[in-house]
Amino acid sequence: MIRSMNLLKSSTFAVTRCSRYPIRNATKRWNSVSQRPGSDRVRFPGAIESKFTTNLDFTRPSNKKAMPTYRILDQDGVIVDKSREPSDVSDDHLINMYKDMLSVSIMDVIMFDAQRQGRISFYMVSAGEEGIAVGSTSALDPSDPIFAQYRETGIFKYRGFTPADFMNQLYANKHDPGLGRNMPVHYGSTKYHIHTISSPLATQIPQASGAAYAVKMQNAMNPKDTQRCVTCYFGEGAASEGDFHAALNIAATRKCPVIFICRNNGYAISTPTLEQYRGDGIASRGVGYGIDTIRVDGNDVLAVREVTKEARRMCLEDGGKPILIEAMSYRVSHHSTSDDSFAYRAKVEVEDWKRRDNPITRLRKWMEGKGIWDEEKEKEARAVLKEEILAAFKQAEKEKRPALRNMMEGVYEELTEEQKEQMEKLRGIIEKYPDEYDVSEYEGGLDSLKN
Repeated sequence: MIRSMNLLKSSTFAVTRCSRYPIRNATKRWNSVSQRPGSDRVRFPGAIESKFTTNLDFTRPSNKKAMPTYRILDQDGVIVDKSREPSDVSDDHLINMYKDMLSVSIMDVIMFDAQRQGRISFYMVSAGEEGIAVGSTSALDPSDPIFAQYRETGIFKYRGFTPADFMNQLYANKHDPGLGRNMPVHYGSTKYHIHTISSPLATQIPQASGAAYAVKMQNAMNPKDTQRCVTCYFGEGAASEGDFHAALNIAATRKCPVIFICRNNGYAISTPTLEQYRGDGIASRGVGYGIDTIRVDGNDVLAVREVTKEARRMCLEDGGKPILIEAMSYRVSHHSTSDDSFAYRAKVEVEDWKRRDNPITRLRKWMEGKGIWDEEKEKEARAVLKEEILAAFKQAEKEKRPALRNMMEGVYEELTEEQKEQMEKLRGIIEKYPDEYDVSEYEGGLDSLKN
């Protein structure tokens, strides 16, 4: 009896402690929005600002104008609004951003060909979308955590990745931080606060919302000048996954400081946007979730930078809130080296976009107009960048692969008895059939399997 009473008392205390404030706050919120006599609007909690009407009128998307697309430079690299110059960006910074985009573009060509030659297993290029990655990252704080998809090479380049860093991952050699456990182009960096890319589509979006909630709690305890926000990148195809909707909803309801950046490049592998959705792009979904949203010209690196800078400021207002940016672009290349895009789109369409508009050419034209860039500097930059990339390419190709024991390590703090037994059996098989299993290309060779 005494034990039962104690349990009852402890249970009652737990319920009171957990529910006291939520009930009081819920009552307060209800009283503040409750229906009043003569009110001209609905006062239900689900739509407290909706006015009553006697008109039976359905809201039709076709009657609404499409959300506008913000830009600074036109396709010829000329400022559209002559009364406004791009803010807070020096000539040197512009040149560095341009070189970062140029470097990604050159590396893409080299590594695409390397895959075709069988030297790496897989690759994805960023052609036509370099401005989204570089422009947005340039407006973030270096300590802001990033969750990328797989076409954000420019993020890594801007934050400090060297050609060697890229090549070591692509070749999965002993210097690869992932120790060869990921596919090529699945980069990650603790140093640069970029979470490792994973293949399953859209998984990084709810992860970003969760991380942003953690950052929100950290921000509450830190000085204002050390506040951080999370940034999450994904394509419009990923926005068709359920993870996208769950992530935006939790971020909105919990007021998480996260910037969602959607690269709308027109195609989710072989599926064009016209077959993916009927709404006004991805931006309209942000509005539906109660998230401040903007659409920007993804081929205008200056516009992307300015929008992201303002988004970050807004994101950290009043304790934090999510922002959605839809960056409009066009995927110039194939989805990956496993794809042939000409099977589902006309080659003339792709060539037209290459010729007519891309972020590198547009920024170059503007810099030439300012007198800070010319053909001679272009040739020199391309030659230097290509030489650096090829040198890293050749070196990474020569390096040994990670030690065989890495197949077992990294899961538990210490190897389990079962893992040790498996290592011994693997070592025995390789010793028994040395001609079948050449392990000389692995660091430490067979000795790495010793317990």
